[in-house]
Order: sequence, then C-alpha cells, then structure tokens
Amino acid sequence: MKAIILVGGFGTRLRPLTLTLPKPLVEFCNQPMIYHQIKALASAGVTDIVLAVNYRPEIMAKALEKYEKEFNVKITFSIEAEPLGTAGPLKLAEKVLGKDDSPFFVLNADVICEYPFQKLVEFHKSHGEEGTIVVTKVEEPSKYGVVVHKPNHPSRIDRFVEKPVEFVGNRINAGIYILNPSVLQRIELRPTSIEQETFPAIVKDGQLHSFDLEGFWMDVGQPKDFLSGTCLYLSSLSKRDPKQLVPASEPFVYGGNVMVHPTAKIGQNCRIGPNVTIGPNVVVGDGVRIQRSVILENSKVKDHAWVKSTICGWNSTIGRWARLENVTVLGDDVSIGDEVYVNGGSVLPHKSIKQNVESRSNTVHHIKA
Repeated sequence: MKAIILVGGFGTRLRPLTLTLPKPLVEFCNQPMIYHQIKALASAGVTDIVLAVNYRPEIMAKALEKYEKEFNVKITFSIEAEPLGTAGPLKLAEKVLGKDDSPFFVLNADVICEYPFQKLVEFHKSHGEEGTIVVTKVEEPSKYGVVVHKPNHPSRIDRFVEKPVEFVGNRINAGIYILNPSVLQRIELRPTSIEQETFPAIVKDGQLHSFDLEGFWMDVGQPKDFLSGTCLYLSSLSKRDPKQLVPASEPFVYGGNVMVHPTAKIGQNCRIGPNVTIGPNVVVGDGVRIQRSVILENSKVKDHAWVKSTICGWNSTIGRWARLENVTVLGDDVSIGDEVYVNGGSVLPHKSIKQNVESRSNTVHHIKA
C-alpha cells in the first residue's frame, strides 16, 4: 500500500519553533511529529510513503533516512515548485500513487490521533466506492465544515456545510483519507483544494463515504492545540502503553500523565504534572513546578521556576523563580532571566529576556537582549 503525507510549507502557525526545524521534525511527545504517522502507516502495511513538501526538504531527507530502515518503507519527496494546496500534491505524485489499482492513504502532517489505518482499509474495501474520509465528532460544529450524510445511510456523504448556523450534524473532516487511484483523474496539476473541489465532485457522483474515528483527535499545527494534543496523547498512552509514562511517585514529584526522557535530570522537591513531556538531556532544578507543558531537548529549568501551558524550545534556559504561563512559546536557545514573568509570549530564537512580558499577543515578540 501507499500513502501521501501533506507536509506543506513554512509552518507559520507553529512559529517560533518552525524557524529552527520544519514542522514535521518538531518533537511531539519526544518523537518528531512525522515519526508517529510513519510508524502507524508502516504498522498497517504501507510500504511506499510520499511526503509532499515545498519548504526545506533537504533537512527532512537526512532525518527520514533512518525511518526507512527502521520501518522498512520507501520514503520519497514530492517537491512543489509552488504551493499546490491539498489536492495538487496528489496529482504531482501520480506516478507513485497511481502505479497500480490499490487505494492510497492521504493525511495532513498536523493530525495526531490513534490512526485507524487497518480498520479504514477494511471499511473502504467493504463499500467498494471511490473515497473514504475519516470524521471526528466535535462539541461545537458551528466552528467547522460539517459532513452531512444521505438520509437513511450512515456513511454515504450527501454534502458539506461550512460553519452551519443551524445544527446539521456534529462530524467534521479529520484530515485522513483513503482514496482509489481513479480520484487522480479528477485533479489537475495546479493549486487546488481537495476539500472544496475534489470531494464535492466525488459526492456528486455518490462515491464518498465517511468513517468514524474512535478516541482522541487534534490538529497540532499551532501552539495551543499542540499543548492540548499533548494532553490527549498522554491520556491515550496511559491506557494503551502506560510503561512509556513515569509512575506517580511519593513524595509528590510526578502526578498525572508525565513523559520524561531517560537522559533528563530532575531535581529535589519538584512537582511535575499533569500532562508534561520532558525531552532528552533536559535539566530541571530543585523546587520546580511544571504542568501542561513541553520541555524540548537540552533545555534547563532552574530552581523554583513555575512553568504552565508552555512550550520550551531546544537549548533554552528558564531562570530561577521565573514564571511562564498562558501558551508561552520559547524558540531555540532562548534565555529567560531570573524572576522574569512571561504571560503568553512567543520569543524568537537566540533571544535573552530580562524583563516581564505581560501582554498576550498572537505575534512573535521581538525583544532585544
């Protein structure tokens, strides 16, 4: 079987982390995002994976060589001269995706869930039609494009309704599909949308079905969702494979779902958790409080710092008695001074912050050393 992962461009929503690494290589729960998807695809029998990219493919190529060996898959890059949207990349990779009659997977690089690839194949083959999209239930469907089914048919899609004012359903596109190669004949090699152009055409012919996703789902392409996705993933892991998490300990050092890399060093009298991921070679001082946060490789959290709802980028330092919260994101090699308060700041790589950052903004702070 084959698959294409839509990596896309600059990863602007996840800056400043993506100023250092392409988004698929940013670690999610101590593994690059792309690792989780490749592992799941390989487990479902996929042997050929295409990565559709238009930004820094040379960096990813070197990193992904080891995954080819680890999972016994062939990974090729489909490099776009211009951004081709969500459907154009499929046409560009037609030589791989359409080389035989077997269906292929399509997934967005931002999506984290319990990938149901094996069940998806079985369901797709059972109805025998052109396409199947994975859908997930949401509490507020008015914020999304909603999938509406044919009357008296639980899976055949009738239409899509964008941000409905009145309730028409609660299932939305989860960004994972399985399609027959015939779909490629519907797509032109130009910037085009699979959601707005290709899928409505398949629906018109009565050839598109939905598959309900079980368990959690999150698009982790921006910081607040990256943190929410981490919480969901760790919760899922606590049920599926709790050995990957640190057991709760007494006196209370770890509480809730916490993942700590074996090379990390944790000080005395800390309170870590719930929903924390600590990466390789991280050093945490004494009396530190961390919750709902991600601390990436080679970072240092000094004594008595308080860190909540924060992504701490690689090689960064959080000072003594510093306080970070409210979806703060530190880029690579950032230094936060002692006793500094950062409330929802996004700090560019290689910056040193010596004053409080108290204004909440979606823009990256340009603060000089």
